[in-house]
Amino acid sequence: MAEAAKGAAAAAPVEPVSAPARRSRITPEREAELYEAVLDLLREVGYDALTMDAVAARTRSSKATLYRQWGGKAELVVKAVRHGKPGKAGGIDTGSLRGDLHALVAREDDCVMEQNSALMRGLAMAMHANPDLRQAFREQLIEPETGEFQRLLRRAVDRGEIRADCPALDFVVHMLAGGFAVRALIEDQPPTQEFLRSYIDAVVLPALGVPTS
Repeated sequence: MAEAAKGAAAAAPVEPVSAPARRSRITPEREAELYEAVLDLLREVGYDALTMDAVAARTRSSKATLYRQWGGKAELVVKAVRHGKPGKAGGIDTGSLRGDLHALVAREDDCVMEQNSALMRGLAMAMHANPDLRQAFREQLIEPETGEFQRLLRRAVDRGEIRADCPALDFVVHMLAGGFAVRALIEDQPPTQEFLRSYIDAVVLPALGVPTS
C-alpha cells in the first residue's frame, strides 16, 4: 500500500507555483512628489550636474529604488517632465482650430510657462551631449505629443477649416515650438499667453488658411 501510494504521488502532475507579481512600492502620490523634486533639482543645477545621489537625498529615497523604478537619470528626468505637463492636446475640442490652439496656450499661466521655457532650453542643450536623454525625450515626449497634436489638426481638416493638401500642415508643430522657444533668444523675454495667442493669430493660422476672427 505504501509503495503504491508513493508511486501514485510520483506520477501525479506537479502544479507550477506562480511567482508573486512584482508590485511597485511607490504610490502615485509619492511618485508625483519624486517628479516634482527632480524638476526642482533640474532648475537648480541643470541636467549634467543632477545625480541620482542628489535625487535620493532630496526625496529621502534609496538610490537602488530609483534605479529599480526608472533605470537611470535620463528615464527619470523625461518622466518627470512628462508628469509635469498638462493633459493631452488631442483631448482639446472647442469646435474650431483657433479655439483649440488658444485653449492649448491657456493650460499654463505665464509663471509656469516661464519656468518650463527655461527648463526646456536647458534640456535641449543637454540632449546634444547625452544621446540617452535625446532618445528618451523623443520616444516618451516628442513622438506621443506630436501624435496627439496631429489628432487636433485632423479634426480641423475634417471640419473643413484646413485643406487636406495644405503644405503648412507638416510644419505646425515646428511653428508652435519655435514660437515658444525662441522669444527668449530674440527678445530676452519669456513666452506668455498673450504673446503665443498673437503668434498663433498672426503666423500659424494664416499659414494654414484659417480665419483669425
